[in-house]
Amino acid sequence: MKKNIATDFLLCGASGWCMECMWTGMGSILAKNDRQLSCRTSVWMFPIYGLAAFFSPVCKKIDRHCSFFRGTVYMFCIYATEYTTGKLLKKWDACPWDYSSAKWNYQGLIRLDFAPAWFLAGLFYEKLLKHQA
Repeated sequence: MKKNIATDFLLCGASGWCMECMWTGMGSILAKNDRQLSCRTSVWMFPIYGLAAFFSPVCKKIDRHCSFFRGTVYMFCIYATEYTTGKLLKKWDACPWDYSSAKWNYQGLIRLDFAPAWFLAGLFYEKLLKHQA
């Protein structure tokens, strides 16, 4: 099957949405004792997660490095994307997240304590995109 950025974008967007639903659903039982595991997301998140499709060229460039290095690179890419898209969406009063009340936030747009999650998400996207190759 030929590699297609549109297919990768849709796959990454849908996968990201699913991961976010799992993350916020599991978080709801901890934060609110919500046994229904209610999740929360936004339509804006689909294209934001879809941007992970552009990891493909990065994956090829760093594939010979150890997983710690690769995961760290992906984590920084995700932080840059989260910050940039959050900043743009805030201009339109459309940003679906606000981390201002979190201890390790930067401008309410990123949370440094999410580093392990973004590290693992990056490696997940790498595997997903390589599988599509």
